[in-house]
Amino acid sequence: MKTPLQSITTDFHKQLWNPFVHAVKTYSLIEPGDKIAVCVSGGKDSMLLALLMQQLARTNAHTFSLRFLLMDPGYTDEHRALLIENAKNLGIPLEIFRTNVLSVVDKQEKHPCFLCARMRRGHLYAEAQKLGCNKIALGHHFNDVIETTLMGMLYGGQLQGMRPKRTSDNYPEMELIRPLYCVKERDILAWTEKNALTFLTCGCAFTATREADSRRKRTKDLIAALEAESPGTEKRIFNSIHTVQLDSLVRYKQGGVWHEV
Repeated sequence: MKTPLQSITTDFHKQLWNPFVHAVKTYSLIEPGDKIAVCVSGGKDSMLLALLMQQLARTNAHTFSLRFLLMDPGYTDEHRALLIENAKNLGIPLEIFRTNVLSVVDKQEKHPCFLCARMRRGHLYAEAQKLGCNKIALGHHFNDVIETTLMGMLYGGQLQGMRPKRTSDNYPEMELIRPLYCVKERDILAWTEKNALTFLTCGCAFTATREADSRRKRTKDLIAALEAESPGTEKRIFNSIHTVQLDSLVRYKQGGVWHEV
């Protein structure tokens, strides 16, 4: 029987490995000499990312090094045990450090998910810098990209995408990369089910009780409905942030400065 890692380059070569490599090459996400902190949350996306990065390091002609960081934001003993066991079974050498992110976020009534993501990223940048890394890799995938794009329009009143790589505002010597940029969530779920894997979803009480009412969930459902009605909708949303027509806009913001068109 194939292991989860072996299935990535065999059964799911077209669905997972190819789009992963395509993103790395197309957006120049990895360069020789990079020291990359792969940020693992315990969920399906980051665990898959860790395996893909390991495999790339084994096969890539360029030299780069990896550290696998897991920030424990205050998980329960049950959640912590699950992610540690998964990492052990998948052969991911985790380096765990603890914070109090969840205890802070649980007290936040408005936009707790935004605060949680921001705090997590800040801790990860700081820890990666301590380890001498120049990049952090996050597990955002294709569907995260198109959902964020549409949410920006519907709820934020702005045209804003999610870039495959960007320099940190607070850590200018650090770069964030998203190697799963072209990998679709449905294929990650299929790989998870094929290998009978159970991953951590989210340790936050807010998400557990209000996920069905979240803006992201509604956006995800809307995209699914549009895709069923008009196949190719997902790809068109993704392509839209690669083909922006500045001549058709009134103004745009770049480098913190507004420009009139």
